Amino acid sequence: MALGLLGYKIGMTQVFNADGTVEPVTVIELGPCPVLQIRTLENDGYSAVQLGFKDKPRRRAIRAEQGHVAAALKSKRKDARQKAGVAMLPKADVEPQRHVREFRVADPTVTVGQQLTVAEVFPDTIKAVDVIGTSKGRGTQGVMKRWNFHGMPAAHGSKKNHRQAGSTASLASNRGSGRPKKGLKRAGRYGAERVTIRNLAVVSVDTTNNLILVRGAVPGHPGALVMVRPTNKHGSRHGKAKIEQGKARLVIQKGKK
Repeated sequence: MALGLLGYKIGMTQVFNADGTVEPVTVIELGPCPVLQIRTLENDGYSAVQLGFKDKPRRRAIRAEQGHVAAALKSKRKDARQKAGVAMLPKADVEPQRHVREFRVADPTVTVGQQLTVAEVFPDTIKAVDVIGTSKGRGTQGVMKRWNFHGMPAAHGSKKNHRQAGSTASLASNRGSGRPKKGLKRAGRYGAERVTIRNLAVVSVDTTNNLILVRGAVPGHPGALVMVRPTNKHGSRHGKAKIEQGKARLVIQKGKK
């Protein structure tokens, strides 16, 4: 996983290109994110960079949250470890953070306490990103909304079963117990789960206001927390290139006619 940033989904809008075409975009506020901790293979068993986002009032932060970022916080355990000669990990010396997330990075090149901005993490060379968020929760839904089932035939002899799931696919054949097969698509809770939208084209980056505009929709409601990283999808073009490629094909087909 590449190093990314944390941010809030602001909402969707549209921007116009120089040729008059419209780009549907999602506006995301990214960073600045302080580096809180660097996980290493020797100490933690994996390599990652821990980032924070948005300061949290100290009166609302518990003592553990304050001690995670502050080097000057006194504690008996800290004094005992220092007297025993245990080396203390560096602290970021920032305010407690509302959101803390980690990005798996093989070889971190950042330092604890460094403030990462959208201009540093997403330069002009980054053309596409992956957005990770939590989808909107829709509660308990039926199979038509949850799994895109077509429903039952709406014939004259059908009585109030148009949106039913249909056959349960021989439940008794599953280990002879009559229990449903694992993975059977049925009604249930829909949404409110982690979703990754990959390979979204970067339309523009506003370094002054810490904003990034990506083409298309991202999971979550306006104001939801999202993680944005450079895309790890290889061997494919990003969305903008696909549009340009499609326009070129259309021109070629018109020329043939």
